[in-house]
Amino acid sequence: MQQVAPTHNDSKFLKCAYLCVLLLVCPSSLLAQDKPIRIITNNWTSQIVLAHVVARLFRDQGYAVELLPLTIDQQWGALAYGYAHVQVEVWEGTMADIFDRMVAEGAIADAGQYRALTREDWWFPAYAKARCPGLPDWQALRDCAAQFSLPDSEGEGVYFAGPWEKPDEARIRALNLGFQIRLLERGDDLWVELEKAVTANRPIVLFNWTPNWVESVFPGEFVEFPDYHPDCETDPTWGQNPDFSYDCGNPKNGWLKKAAWSGMEEQWPCAWQILKAMNMDNAHIAKAAALVDVDGLSVQEAAERWLELHQPLWTGWIGEECRGE
Repeated sequence: MQQVAPTHNDSKFLKCAYLCVLLLVCPSSLLAQDKPIRIITNNWTSQIVLAHVVARLFRDQGYAVELLPLTIDQQWGALAYGYAHVQVEVWEGTMADIFDRMVAEGAIADAGQYRALTREDWWFPAYAKARCPGLPDWQALRDCAAQFSLPDSEGEGVYFAGPWEKPDEARIRALNLGFQIRLLERGDDLWVELEKAVTANRPIVLFNWTPNWVESVFPGEFVEFPDYHPDCETDPTWGQNPDFSYDCGNPKNGWLKKAAWSGMEEQWPCAWQILKAMNMDNAHIAKAAALVDVDGLSVQEAAERWLELHQPLWTGWIGEECRGE
């Protein structure tokens, strides 16, 4: 699901760089104030489906809408300069630093927080406990790393990671885990590896997140690493290993928010109100992903089905600002 956002200390430099790129590759008409509402799509299923859900709701109010595929690092400059206008899933675990900084500077707008709570970390299916009884404790995982090995891993455990930059190498080193990383090209490849392991009843540990459809199909747990603290990332003397950073897990019970172009409220008051009011729990978001990844619907079909299933929820998002605009 998620890529690590850029960590450059000077976000103004970051925004200026993106502006230069946009001015080079985009005609001026695309930067004009009369452009349609552009909703960002990223590369994980729930985000894409919910982007289509919001697009349908905006179109129902008479707005022109475009879906705009962007990577996580591309989206910030696009939002700051009004080339893109809406991002429906901002995850605390991987996007908080740049999001909070740009909101504080007025570069983008915080469009509100969901009821859903997030987590992104190493995860294993429940049956793996039979081969590693001390799980979910990270020390048990370290001690039984060989149970997660593959024929070509030379006795080391294998951790399957998605195509999102994470500090996994640093964590393996700091906690002496005895694992190697298999970096997969697509997020969906994680579930291919999970299905193969489940079919063979073979222990596997892989990157996972919540809310996500997987939790409704495959019982499992996150590995419980030492609790996260910001100093874990910057101060080697903090935590289990005095010599290395990242000797901790990712944040638990993180927030999930929406982001917008700072001019959205003035430009499109009704759309802004819908986005601000949009609120869901983990089950709502997991269902959005499951309609595609489990039920096999297209993204567009999944969005329409999700709207049918949750009509009492989303009708409450459309308020007074949408009457008479």
